[in-house]
Parts: sequence; structure tokens; C-alpha cells
Amino acid sequence: MGLEAGPAAVEWEPLLAGQYRRTFLHTMKQILQHKRSGAVTVEEVPPPCLRGSGLLVLNEASLISPGTEKSTIQSTKQSLVAKAMERPEKVKKVLSAIHTDGLALTLSRVFDKLDSPASLGYSCAGTVVDVSRDADCFSVGDRVACAGQNYASHAEMIYVPKHLCVKIPDGVDSEDASFVTLGAIALQGVRQAEPRLGDRIAVIGLGLLGQLTVQLLKASGCRVLGSDLDQSKLQLAQQLGADLVAPSSDLVHAAATFSDGHGVDAVIITASTKDNGPVEVAGEIARKKGRVVVVGAVGMNIPREPYYKKELELRLSMSYGPGRYDTQYEEHGRDYPFGYVRWTEQRNMQAFLELVAERKVVLKPLITHRFAIEQAESAYALMMEGSVPYIAMIITYPSNRAHPLPRTISVGTAHPARPVTLGIIGAGNHVKDMLLPPLQAMNNVGIRSICTASGITAKTLAAKIGAASCTSDSQSILDDPTINTVLIGTRHDSHAALTIHALLAGKHVFVEKPLCLTEEELQEIRSTYDKKAAEGLHLMVGFNRRFSPHAKEARTFFSSRSNPLVMLYRINAGRIPADHWVQDPDVGGGRLIGEVCHFVDYMHALCASPPTSVFACRIGTHSSGVTADQCSISLTFGDGSIGTIVYTAEGSSELPKEHFEAHADGKSLVMNDFVETRTYQDGKCAVFKTSKRDKGFAEEMAQFVQAIERGLPPVIPFEQIDAVTRACFLAVRSLSSGAAHQL
Repeated sequence: MGLEAGPAAVEWEPLLAGQYRRTFLHTMKQILQHKRSGAVTVEEVPPPCLRGSGLLVLNEASLISPGTEKSTIQSTKQSLVAKAMERPEKVKKVLSAIHTDGLALTLSRVFDKLDSPASLGYSCAGTVVDVSRDADCFSVGDRVACAGQNYASHAEMIYVPKHLCVKIPDGVDSEDASFVTLGAIALQGVRQAEPRLGDRIAVIGLGLLGQLTVQLLKASGCRVLGSDLDQSKLQLAQQLGADLVAPSSDLVHAAATFSDGHGVDAVIITASTKDNGPVEVAGEIARKKGRVVVVGAVGMNIPREPYYKKELELRLSMSYGPGRYDTQYEEHGRDYPFGYVRWTEQRNMQAFLELVAERKVVLKPLITHRFAIEQAESAYALMMEGSVPYIAMIITYPSNRAHPLPRTISVGTAHPARPVTLGIIGAGNHVKDMLLPPLQAMNNVGIRSICTASGITAKTLAAKIGAASCTSDSQSILDDPTINTVLIGTRHDSHAALTIHALLAGKHVFVEKPLCLTEEELQEIRSTYDKKAAEGLHLMVGFNRRFSPHAKEARTFFSSRSNPLVMLYRINAGRIPADHWVQDPDVGGGRLIGEVCHFVDYMHALCASPPTSVFACRIGTHSSGVTADQCSISLTFGDGSIGTIVYTAEGSSELPKEHFEAHADGKSLVMNDFVETRTYQDGKCAVFKTSKRDKGFAEEMAQFVQAIERGLPPVIPFEQIDAVTRACFLAVRSLSSGAAHQL
């Protein structure tokens, strides 16, 4: 072709016949905030992957929300003591964790959280580059506006669930569309005020949210009084349509004049202050039976006298509107019926953009600054210093980006291959807290790459532990020939597919429990592993409790028994909300499959015999709507042993989580929370203690690595993994059928 190849970061992209366009490949840039220092930086991270009911969007503009983001940064910059004083409930949890898990592990967890950067931003606009099957209302190439913390971030590419996206109307550019979240928040506040044509409404606080509110009220046919401490914001509000403006010091007099002495019909508070002043003055200027709507974060010590005597109605506005904070709506794409919930957050977003398209809301006068993503740190410095007036600041993104952005980026130096060279897919708290520390301590283990869905966690963790690369694409781990072992710590619904793909790629697999969520998945894993086991591959599930020194003590104590065991395992699990992903049968499988497998395996390991039958029952009703985590499960085992698991989410938090008893041949054992085991025989009691709660994680990983390195048999035979998994499936079935089931 005669074209110079150029540097490695340049590709020639074919267009029409004989034509080529040069595109520049670079890693994705994103604005991150560091929790320990509060510093804001622009960093290169892997782009997010497509998942769930959503889309991938290449950003063109994003809006800095000055009130929310400034408050977030100020809070993060507080000292540890100040943070602790503001969150006493978290201090209590830390102290409790020190008691059970030890000081070193607890501090490691705390500092790990502090060292994990957070994404900033929640309002942006761009172009769709990929769509999931469940989001087919959108197409590649659509221009969309997006909302949502941790979704609509200041990043070159974002993943957004479909209900947090709307198509941009013709005639609205990306800068204006990037206001969509703030616009929906302002619109929801206006809806809560229920304005009617000719109403006289006061807006307290004329920052960005207040300026939008003024325009929305004017579009609703209202007369608007705006108030703020800043003279320049008063002038801007008047330019954008406010009928009257007044400094805060003169608001009471101005409201009386504005309302002909009757008081305003409604007050919308969009200010941001811990002071109680806005709520107090709102009560003073509102008419009898008027409405006060709180949109901003303000003091809420309501003065009784004016609100009581005028019978004022106080309303709070919930962010963008109905659907906010509902995971079923936002993450799983389950819409509310149009006839019953007319204005969801998504419909508010669309309505706002339509008003922008009709020029009933104008946004360009609100934009005081524009910063390219590379210079975004300057934007936050300007905002925090406050020396230069600002209202809306836009982050812009380069227009000559290549798609797709590379999903794997180098972080550190590649180390020589070791007997176990590990790729980690999914790096949540459990993996970071419990599995990585023992793996890092082993000289025969090298951690080559980290994969997470967002990419931020992947890069942070890879840099911390010295991994060579990070990625948001699990396939890159499976395709890496230097990786011989894969650790899977993702959400439960992906375990089966990742396990099968890793085995087919010729990797040893350690997968956190549960192995899978359905009988069909188990059968496919069984079929795949039967073939790959002959090649020497290992498949292990994270049933760690059988590796605890307390489990070893129990096996030794009952090693010479001549009769079956009678076992009781009580788990004081604590509540998990009904909308948590673990409770979703399609994602987490529920707590029986997701956690009770641990306790079935513990009994299986102790009696050294597989479960043969299962019967489960649960409470009849519960206020949360969840009853499956309030249950008892009765098991029989092949050697005649029996076991009962009592699982409750309603016990006192003061009670230890796990209590186990076993009895046989005139001997008894009682284990409390993997800290203390008491054995009773011949009229004597012996006590075995560990310095901290030891659930066997270090020993579990050590045996798994050793088996791979030395070519030993699998640490847990697959027949045992299979039996435990099927027993949990049957327990779930028994809850519905009311009958015992045989394995």
C-alpha cells in the first residue's frame, strides 16, 4: 500500500475502496478520586465490559455536578478521625471485626478500601457502541444521554443500564444533553411542587440546580422568585426568566411583595448547606396550605410554628424520580407500568431533553468552563479553590478515538513463569481479603493479570500486588498462554460459564462457591471436567471451612468412631436486603445455593460420606418478603450420619455467626465461630483455640497450589463437589415441594 506503519499506537482503518483513515489507539482515560487523600486524578484504566441490560457508550461530553462532587471530595479529604466521628456505626463494625478477625486483617481491609479509587460523575452524553440483547430499544450509533453514579462517569467509555439512558432529540448537542441528570433532578423537584398555571413559586438557591428549576417553572407557566447569596447568580436567573430575584437577606420582604402579601404557593429549596435557614425561611414565605419541596441537601430541623399554623406540606424530592435506588428498575431493566407511574427517572430524563430541544430550557449560558479529559484535574482544582466563579463545567473527549479501546493494559513488569501462574477474574472484597493474602505469600505462585468488569478495581489491585496487567475482558486471561491457573470470584451467575471456558482453555480452576446455579450447568461442568481431568487439570470450589484447623480438630476427635454422627450447624447469617443480587435466583441463586453449600460440605467432610437425602422447610411469612433465608435443612449421609442446618437471617448481631455441634460414641464437640472448639469425653473437657477466626482460607489455597505444583490428586474430589452442589439444589426444591428428596 505504500503507507508507513508508524508507531505501535497507530492503525490504518479501511474505509471505502482505496481509502484509509488513521486512528490513534490509546487506553481509556477516566477521572478517579482517591479516598485516602481526596486527590482527583486522570488515569488510564481498561474500559468497562458489556453486561446485563445495558449499553456501552463512547462519551462526548460529561457534566461536573458542582454541589454533589464538591461535597464528595470535601468529605473524602477529612482526617480519619473526622470520618470516624461522622460514621460511628462503621467504627463499631471495625471494632467488632478486630475482635473476631484480628487487628492485622481488619486494618488491611480498612486501608484497602481507602486505597480503592472511586469514579466521579453521573451525567454525560455520547454514542452507543454496543448493546446487550435485553436493551434492543437502543442501537449502535444512537446518540444517548446517560445518568447514574458509577455508570455515567467522567470516562471515555461507560457501561450504563438501559433505564438510565435516553435517546437525544434532534437539534440537541452533546454538551446540552450531558445536563440530563441534573435536569431530571430539577424536573422531579418541580413535579413534587405540583405547579399550576399562574402559581407564584420561590426557588431558594440559584446554583446549577436552581437555575434549571427556574427555567422549568417558567416552562410550566409559573411566576418565579429566585433567591441566593451570590449577586451574579441572581443576575443569571433573571436573564433566564426569573420574574423577580432577591438576595437571601431580603427574601421575606421580596416574597411578600411578589405574592401580594399572601405568601408564595410553593417553595423549592435547591440550596446546599447544613444550615437550617432555607427550611425556616421557606416556612415563613409560603402561603397557608402551601408546599415546601426540598431538593438540595440542607438542614432539616423543621420549625413547628409556621408549618403547623399554615398547615404547610413538606415534600422531599427523590433525585431523578421513581425508579431511583430500585435495583430491579435500574440494573435489571424492569419498568414501572406507564399508567401507574407516569414519570419514572428515565421518562423525566426524556422530558427534560425535549424541553431543551424546544428551547424552553437553555443551557449554554450556564456553561462557564470546558476542560478536555486530559486537563480535568484543573477543573476540580478550580472548583475546590473557589477563587473563580463557576456554574456548569463540561468535560470533553477527543473525537478521533478508535473503537474498540484496548481492554487489557500493562501495569507492572511481567515476572518469570512460576509453577502456578494465576489470572484472577473477579476481585471483590472476598477475593482481596481472604484469598489474595495467602497466595501472595507463596513463592511458587505468580499473579499475572487481574480482570474486573469496571476496570478501575482491576488496575488498582494489579498495581498494588505487582501484577503485569489488568483487563476488563475475561477472554484475555483465558487466551494468555503464560497463565496456567484461573481464580474465579465473580457474581454467582457467571461461575459455570467461566469455569467451563477456563477448563476448555487448558487452565486449572479455583472457583468461589457456588460452582453453579442449575442442574443443567452442573451437568455441563461435570461433562467438561471428566474430559479435562484426564489431562491433569484441577477444578476446586472454595469450600474453605473443611480446611480450618477447627475442622482438623473435629476429624481427629472422631477419627476412631464406630457409630454415625449427629450434627447440628446453626448459622446466624444476618439480613441481606430482598433486592440484593445474592437474593436474585438468576444472579446469586439465593442464600441456600450461595452460602449453605459451605455447611453441607463441612458435614460431608467430617463424616467422610456424601449426603443421600435432603428435606428443608422455612418460615411461613416475613416482612421483607424473603423466607428462604429463615430455614432448617435436614440431611442424611451415606454412613448413616444425620445433620441439621438451622439458617437464620434474624438473629442478634451480638451472637456469633456460626455454631457447630457433633455427637457420637458418648463424645461431643462444640465449635464456636472457628475461634474455639470444645471436646467432651470421659467426663473431661478440652479446649482448642485459635488467636483469631480461622475459616481455613490459607490452608485451602496452600493445598490447591501444592496439588497443581506436585501433580497430586484433586484436593476435593469432584464427586464430593458434585454431591454438595446437588444437595443444595434439592434443598431449594424441598422448600417448594415440602417433601424430602433423594440424591
